[in-house]
Amino acid sequence: MYHLPPMSYGYGELSKYISKDIMELHHSKHHQTYVDKLNKALDDAPALKERPLETLLADIDSLPTTVQTAIRNHGGGHYNHSLFWQWMSPDGGGQPTGDVAAQITEKYGNFQAFVDEFTSKSLGVFGSGWVWLQPNMDIITTANQDTSMMQGLPAPLLGLDVWEHAYYLDYKNKRDDYIAAWWNVVNWDFVAERHKAS
Repeated sequence: MYHLPPMSYGYGELSKYISKDIMELHHSKHHQTYVDKLNKALDDAPALKERPLETLLADIDSLPTTVQTAIRNHGGGHYNHSLFWQWMSPDGGGQPTGDVAAQITEKYGNFQAFVDEFTSKSLGVFGSGWVWLQPNMDIITTANQDTSMMQGLPAPLLGLDVWEHAYYLDYKNKRDDYIAAWWNVVNWDFVAERHKAS
């Protein structure tokens, strides 16, 4: 049985950049729905309940066809959002330090060039999806609630939700304004933790 994870900060604590209304709707409604529908799907495939969610997502194509789409959509939604809340912080923003900063600079030349490339990929996602920074510092995109593991890749270091529900109340159709604001709340400490673990 999966549960909606609590956030480590209040819904209003990012409100300079992402409103309390969006955070509350996104977490308590959208993410809760992914959790509820994932649990319902797994009721139809009880043998899968013993497996960690990451392994289900990484092995998505071999799952029973009766539950594969539900686990892709709702399992992916639960996994992605559980990380997304941690990738943001009221104390976020600025630039990474340490190994993450060094590897970004090695690959992109400087931090701003990385931000520009990540932003460009984010704006290039057609419809709904995610943008990911991978452990090798590649920037990739996935559609809908797909994860990088579904492509046989490692778990991401950083991810940005570019579904309209993540920004529409604040930014309407201006995804570029949302992305620019989001950089001010990125939790680079959590990115560094994931990089060390990878």
